[in-house]
Amino acid sequence: MDFANLIQLIALYAIPGIFAITLHEAAHGYAARYFGDPTAYQAGRISLNPVRHIDPVGTLLIPAVVLFASGGKFAFGWAKPVPVDFGRLRNPKRDMLWVAAAGPGANLFMATLWAMLFKAVVIMPIGYFSEPALRMARGGIIINVVLMVLNLFPLPPLDGGRIAVSLLPHRLAYQFSRLEPYGMIILMVLLFTGILGAIMAPVMQVTFSILGFIFGI
Repeated sequence: MDFANLIQLIALYAIPGIFAITLHEAAHGYAARYFGDPTAYQAGRISLNPVRHIDPVGTLLIPAVVLFASGGKFAFGWAKPVPVDFGRLRNPKRDMLWVAAAGPGANLFMATLWAMLFKAVVIMPIGYFSEPALRMARGGIIINVVLMVLNLFPLPPLDGGRIAVSLLPHRLAYQFSRLEPYGMIILMVLLFTGILGAIMAPVMQVTFSILGFIFGI
């Protein structure tokens, strides 16, 4: 991919990428407040305004650099984590599941919206903005599905790890939660050895297939 096309790709993926990362975090805050923890609300983080969640490095710089370095094949980033005090939830162990699942759930919702936009553009008369809109919608689907599947990986501190802690019996949950300080190191090892991609790929493909079947795209 040449430089001009790569810059165009970054520009088209910027909007779905920023919303995918930031609304994922906002969803955690909304769920936490619903289940009794007002920490995110008190910090002003329960908002659909991406500016409140953007991390200049993790949301903007790193994804652009990684996308550029990989020739447009891969992107990685994060937003400012929404503060959640699980101890303030009405039923901490049970409600942790719903707070954790809210983020990937938001990504699935957004992937569905982008799929609807893709379908709408396809059936509308071809215009000047048709191709950019299709590419942006495709990017929105891909980014949100990747984030959803990645965050559901059962490893603390990812959402999937917290869901696992919520579902496991107390003793096993405590032992499993002790992996959290090493979770990102383990994740990076799995990423760079290709193991993570091999695990995620079939799940992502099934998700893409389901969205494609529902919307006929």
